[in-house]
Amino acid sequence: MACETKGCQCGCSTPAFAELAPVLEKYAKVPGSLITILQKAQDIYGYLSMDTINYISECTGIAPAKIYGVVTFYAQFRLKPVGKYLIMLCQGTACHVNGAKIIAETICEYLNIQDGETTEDGLFTLNNVACLGCCSLAPVMMIKSAEGDETYGNLTKDSVKAILDEIRARDAQEVK
Repeated sequence: MACETKGCQCGCSTPAFAELAPVLEKYAKVPGSLITILQKAQDIYGYLSMDTINYISECTGIAPAKIYGVVTFYAQFRLKPVGKYLIMLCQGTACHVNGAKIIAETICEYLNIQDGETTEDGLFTLNNVACLGCCSLAPVMMIKSAEGDETYGNLTKDSVKAILDEIRARDAQEVK
């Protein structure tokens, strides 16, 4: 099939991936650019579906298995959609010794999810991460959303619940 993207020579195109076409036009034939392509695809779609991986494979000539291997090797890549608010809970040494396990248990119980899962309403996803680099705020979490990243430190069971409630209330106001 002929690519419909202006100037693209990759030989593939589909309307579902129109936003990705300029990225592939620029990087598909550039050796060593797979991670850049994957990062940009994840920025566009929020995660990397198998359809996206297969499309990238068609356009780059890199086997889907190799792309999947890269995606599953690096923690930055996601194979499932995440919630509107991605909770990254630090599990580094400082956070660990200052109660990150209790904070993780509180979030899991309060939102009824486990690490890597998304709430039924699609609002929150929890990801335990190795380190956020905010050791002086331990225990700490960062919440990523379309509006930006917010970092919360010196967490307690009560403060985590209050933060999640505040975000949920703020989100409900935005919907109105």
